[in-house]
Amino acid sequence: MSAPVLLTCGDPAGIGPEIAAKAWAAGERFVWVGDPRHLPVGAVWREVAEGEGPGDGALAVLRQDFAAPAPPGQPVAANAAGVVAAITRAVRLVQSGKASAVCTAPINKKALKDGAGFAFPGHTEFLAHLAGVGRVVMMLACPGLRVVPATIHIALAEVPGTLTEALLEATIRITRAGLIRDFGIAAPRIAVAGLNPHAGEGGAMGWEEERMMKPLLARLKAEGLAVTGPWPADTMFHAGARAGYDVAVCAYHDQALIPIKTIDFAGGVNVTLGLPFVRTSPDHGTAYDIAGKGVADPSSLIAALRMAREMVAARGWK
Repeated sequence: MSAPVLLTCGDPAGIGPEIAAKAWAAGERFVWVGDPRHLPVGAVWREVAEGEGPGDGALAVLRQDFAAPAPPGQPVAANAAGVVAAITRAVRLVQSGKASAVCTAPINKKALKDGAGFAFPGHTEFLAHLAGVGRVVMMLACPGLRVVPATIHIALAEVPGTLTEALLEATIRITRAGLIRDFGIAAPRIAVAGLNPHAGEGGAMGWEEERMMKPLLARLKAEGLAVTGPWPADTMFHAGARAGYDVAVCAYHDQALIPIKTIDFAGGVNVTLGLPFVRTSPDHGTAYDIAGKGVADPSSLIAALRMAREMVAARGWK
């Protein structure tokens, strides 16, 4: 029997428990890590042991007891430690071979910081810490586009100073290795977006492209990497342009996330490249405003679960 995909509960006050139940009802098979008290009213579940497969029938739950109930839309500080513990447990199990992949439901960083002293900017950085990896890459993927922001959760004013040659090179190399290992693309075509409007327009709108990005990309191309750019970001994401690359590496968060959320808001998947295990997540937040109302869309979670299984298969794991 193959090791299961684990789905961590995320913030139980958000839509995570609801979309987990809906994904199971839609035929997805996984083991949910969380407190069954937080599942939607009427959800049918059964408890499984560590390493046990999901089976069929009732929703498979690896029980992780939390300190308190979780009123929809109202994060409870006492539950923050449970959210962190569920993620930590899932990582331990995938590292030990008792799980094949980790799929994470959305968390709220402020709620975790307030309730558990969470010291990480987000899921991605926490998972890298647990894995003992110095640097990982966040990729957002849907059937029509893959994007990687080189800088993520920082103020826009900090981007030019943060986007160093070393950071951009590491991002490109990790992205390339991830597409080869996790997506079976033998020679990934990587398009790099410029930082400035019109990719700097020869220095008229900024010098980062001329002084750092172009020399770096020329060096990588000389090594044999299929990398192009820097391209003006405003012309990179129409259908014809997307056909020319496998992934777009962007300078900052919104430059990458606006196009993918425009193309496929409900079906985007967050993938962490560079980890020693497979990790995916739906590309949305906790959605406190609709939690508990029964209207949450599980499409992104379903896509994330399916992509996790595809990545496991690409790595040749069972």
